[in-house]
Amino acid sequence: MRVGIIGGTGFVGGYIVDALLDGGHDVSLLVRPGSENKVQQIDQVRVTSGELESPDALRSVLADCDAVIYMVGLLREFPRRGITFEQTQYQGVVDTVAAAQAQGIKRMLLMSAIGVKDPGTKYQQTKRRAEVHALDSGLDVTVLRPSVIFGDPRGTMEFATQLYRDMVKPPLPAVAFAGVEMSPVYIEDVAAAFVAALADDATIGKVLELAGPEVLGWDEMVRRVADAAGKSKILLPMPLWIMRVGATLFDWLPFYPVTRDQLTMLEEGNTGTAAVLEGLIGHPARDMSTASLHYLRC
Repeated sequence: MRVGIIGGTGFVGGYIVDALLDGGHDVSLLVRPGSENKVQQIDQVRVTSGELESPDALRSVLADCDAVIYMVGLLREFPRRGITFEQTQYQGVVDTVAAAQAQGIKRMLLMSAIGVKDPGTKYQQTKRRAEVHALDSGLDVTVLRPSVIFGDPRGTMEFATQLYRDMVKPPLPAVAFAGVEMSPVYIEDVAAAFVAALADDATIGKVLELAGPEVLGWDEMVRRVADAAGKSKILLPMPLWIMRVGATLFDWLPFYPVTRDQLTMLEEGNTGTAAVLEGLIGHPARDMSTASLHYLRC
């Protein structure tokens, strides 16, 4: 099967490309001009250089494809630079669906996230509207909603590496946010689930949550990251409302570490069970252990 991937040059995309190639699939990637160096498998994939907003680029990347995977997403938008949730997480899906329909492609996987909803934050709303549009498009769509994903970033950035950089590495106590819970899911399990869902017609029309085997509080995740990095760390409890005051004043600044919407989503949590994931991949999901976080060892 030839699979067109929109958003395949980042952390998650690179692993999904690996899993597809290992499964014997051909891969066609849309790559922003100047980002070709981000394609780790450049000699094994077909690359189309172009922008997401370009109909010609979408038409080219999906030419002769049997399926499409859309996985473009933002953690934070920068409207002054034209980088918005609306454009990347909703309109990009609308345009990709139209391009797939024009090419006669029926199969589509859409990467979303646990907890998306409408109404909600801008992130949640645009993700949920994209889900609805894709599912109502007439294509054979499967929506996959991972929890927070961890694993060797291979030169990019992911959750545990960011926790290390922001919380563990600095010579100050780390912050513990009471009540924040997540179900961290291992990147190779996520990639395997995408490939398995692609071939499983029983997943068509479904919204599948991909969660790891544990529900962990913020403090436990920071401790595990510190242990894996060989560090000891003092944690100080901090109510989220204090961070919210700071975000209200400063989240318009690009360097401020967290936005009000991100704090809202932290409060709501990001948890699930591993049953669906394990059913897809056929083995127990990997936990956020010291062994799984080996890439943090200094």
